[in-house]
Amino acid sequence: MYFLLPHSYRWVWLLGASVYFYSYFIPYYLFILVLAIIIDYSAGILIENSKNKKHKKYYLVASILSTVLLLFIFKYYNFAVSNINHLTGYINSDWGISLLSFALPVGLSFHTFQSLSYVIEVYRGNQKAERHFGIYSLFVMFYPQLVAGPIERPQNVLHQFYEKHNFDLNKFTMGLRLMIWGLFKKVVIADNINVITNNIFENYAHLNSFYLYFGALLFSIQIYCDFSGYSDIAIGSARCMGFNLMENFNLPYISQSIKEFWSRWHISLSTWFRDYVYLPLGGSRVSEKKTILNQVYVFLISGIWHGANWTFLIWGALHAFFNSLRYFLPKTLLGFEFVKNSFLNKKINQIVVFNIVLFAWIFFRASTVSAAFSYIKNMLLRYNYSCDLSSLGINRSTFFVFILISLFFLGLDRTVHQFIRKESNLFQVKAMALFSVLVGLVITIGFWGKVQFIYFQF
Repeated sequence: MYFLLPHSYRWVWLLGASVYFYSYFIPYYLFILVLAIIIDYSAGILIENSKNKKHKKYYLVASILSTVLLLFIFKYYNFAVSNINHLTGYINSDWGISLLSFALPVGLSFHTFQSLSYVIEVYRGNQKAERHFGIYSLFVMFYPQLVAGPIERPQNVLHQFYEKHNFDLNKFTMGLRLMIWGLFKKVVIADNINVITNNIFENYAHLNSFYLYFGALLFSIQIYCDFSGYSDIAIGSARCMGFNLMENFNLPYISQSIKEFWSRWHISLSTWFRDYVYLPLGGSRVSEKKTILNQVYVFLISGIWHGANWTFLIWGALHAFFNSLRYFLPKTLLGFEFVKNSFLNKKINQIVVFNIVLFAWIFFRASTVSAAFSYIKNMLLRYNYSCDLSSLGINRSTFFVFILISLFFLGLDRTVHQFIRKESNLFQVKAMALFSVLVGLVITIGFWGKVQFIYFQF
């Protein structure tokens, strides 16, 4: 339908599709999204029209506060109130503030950050205020990346809605391949692993160190395949229609430092924090102490951005701590440079960083802080306690087969992405064979129960 419609009506079709897509979850939450769109659309025009620098800043601050207030009410209000009520209980003063009863709007943090990036870029003079309300609405609501990113900058996307996209077989095929690969990572790897990790994290008290470690390993694989799988589907579906969205992942688990990990994981979010939080705070242009603090602030904000729970804040704090070590430990020790073989140095660094990330994921996955600490305690100390996986509904052979298959396909991720981008390979036999096999695996062993994308909750 997109290519059949005249160019001047295509934005209407895309906006209608996006409205339907978002309304499919909880229809009345569309009004929250529309309110955020109206606020930031109006703020952009007011900022551009204003000749007074102070007034520009007032409009910017008003826009940011209004948008963040929406995010706070729906995502953090109950968390804040619960902690206030809990704290006042300790001092024998029961405030009894009532909690609000509603579900978190899908993808609220994503489209909030995308909307904020627009207003900030208009204020900085890097983006002209968008006067077409429909096009601006489409920028915020574009359905491929509406609920879980990538979080786009207006400079990358807005102009694309004005450009005429003719049907391009290369882009269409490339988009379909990305979607197939993303769907494979989601329903074959992530969703099948989900059954196992749910059982392990719910029954950690009965398992020994060996299985708890592999449970954390499986979750590391699951969350990568789940989220990068969504990103591939989003980027691929947009590519089919001629749109280019930014890459969101670049093999994060081969990183040799926490800093490198965040340059490869959820790239659109990490660069958002870099551009709109870290650099405005002074970045690394200030003293070393202030630089470290700036990085800690970013990691803590990133943690709480992911969820209104102390587990996410601790997860962010752990990344802040391990990232800060490079300022205090000798470079030789930190980079294992006492090993003469540079290849071995690299591999040791990758293993150490991956296990640090894996350790932090336990807090990300656990439902409470106490559950996370108990899981870690059992993982570290219960090394000689036998357990029966079958009692948890987990087949031992299936458990290890999925670990091997998952690790194998994680290693293939870069190769497949490079292969997809080779436009000359459109109809090569090996390409058709590979993606036919992937489609076959998606249909035959894909898990088709209701398993929401993990990042939809953010």
